[in-house]
Order: sequence, then structure tokens, then C-alpha cells
Amino acid sequence: MAITIKTSEEIEKMRVSGALAAQVLEMIGPFIKKGTTTDELNDICHRYIVEEQQAIPAPLNYHGFPKSICTSVNHVICHGIPSDKKLKEGDIINVDVTVIKDGYHGDTSKMFVVGQGSILANRLIKTTQESLYKAINMVKPGVRLGDIGHAIQTYCEGMNYSIVREYCGHGIGKEFHEDPQVVHYGRPGTGDTLQAGMCLTIEPMVNAGKRQSKMANNDGWTVVTKDRSLSAQWEHTLLVTENGVEVLTLRSDETLPRVITHA
Repeated sequence: MAITIKTSEEIEKMRVSGALAAQVLEMIGPFIKKGTTTDELNDICHRYIVEEQQAIPAPLNYHGFPKSICTSVNHVICHGIPSDKKLKEGDIINVDVTVIKDGYHGDTSKMFVVGQGSILANRLIKTTQESLYKAINMVKPGVRLGDIGHAIQTYCEGMNYSIVREYCGHGIGKEFHEDPQVVHYGRPGTGDTLQAGMCLTIEPMVNAGKRQSKMANNDGWTVVTKDRSLSAQWEHTLLVTENGVEVLTLRSDETLPRVITHA
């Protein structure tokens, strides 16, 4: 699959699907509290996407995934399947939402804390988000993906965290996962070169302990840290513009500019 450059009409559709995905994360926040199950969160998001947004939850039945969102709690790195397990005080949870509207995907995730998180958990969450923002601020035509991966890796490892290497960001559009692959580590001056009109996700997965991951059980999806250390992830869908980047999944709780322009 070659990297696709989006037309202005496709970009407009990506803006819509991105905005819808962001709205789901804004909507679900108040429901994330002690005693709520991740299955309940899934049902609320499913109804909101289908009934309110008249859209499609992309994860549902994607390669057999059984739910409409991913909920990754504590040491779950990614692809956590919503279940009847109740959230506890101090849990951290990543909610990953992908919405299809008019044939195009908007993909984003956010970390939430149930009640008061530990100092360790809050620092991990903050550092991971900061690494994403540093990467977003670099995006413009001519930048190599290795430059972006290197910036994320350097920042997080400088805080004594580790980067998950088995899972990555990706191109996005009509397909959920398109080329290129966007890894969150690397060497400057390597990898694909960003071009105006590309849409991609950056979604660093950062562990408090070692970087190694494993499948948690036999569900074929849930990925956990091998040493059971906490893991955090944030994700945005981005458009490379002529002179910078547009954050297609920006939420109202963020101070990041929607459009970043480089001279």
C-alpha cells in the first residue's frame, strides 16, 4: 500500500471524522469513575457514535475485534477489550476511539485517571502527552519519520521511561491503517518523508518499566507490559499542511493549537 496524498475533498471528510472522534472522548469523561465497568463505557460510546453522530465505530468487528472502543487499564498497553471488570480508585485507563463518517476514519485516544492517581501514574501520563505534543510540533513537509520517532524516544527515555516498539502510528483515511508506519523511536534522517496532504496518527505507548510487551491472554488482542509496569498512550490524527500540521482530533480541553505553522 503506497502513501496516499489526500485531496481537498478527502481532507474535509477527515476533518469531520476527526472532530467526531474527539467529541466521543469529551463525552465519555464524566462516566469514567470508580465502580463503572469498561463494558458500560463501551456501550455509552457505541450508542453515542451510532445514534448521535450517525457514524460507525471502526473497531467493532475489525479483524474480529468484539467491541466499539479499546479500553486499556493500568499495565495494558493497547487493544484492551471492554469487559465487566469494574474500575477502581487510582486506575489509569486509555480510551481509544475511531469513528468512520462518510467513509473516512478519525482515530484518537486519551488517558483518564479514576479518582486520584499516584504520583508515578500522573507523571507517566503527563510525560507521554508531552512527547506527543513535541512530535506534533515537528510535523511539516520534509521532516522524516525517524526524526519524529527519535524526538519521542529521547524525551521519554530521558525521563527514565521506555517506548513500546511492537506497535506504532499509521497513515489513515479511507482505510483504518494505511502506509506509512509511524514508529515512536528511531534515528534522525531516516524513514519516510512527510508531504503536504498526508494524514497520519502519532500515538506513543510509554511504559514506566521495561519496554517489552506480551499478549495478556488468549483473546488475541490485549497487549500488556511484560513486567506489569504501568503504560500510557495518547493519540491524535494529523494532517500535514503546506507549512506545518493540523490536529484533526483536537479536544476542547487541550491548549495545543489546532493549526501549527512553521515559517
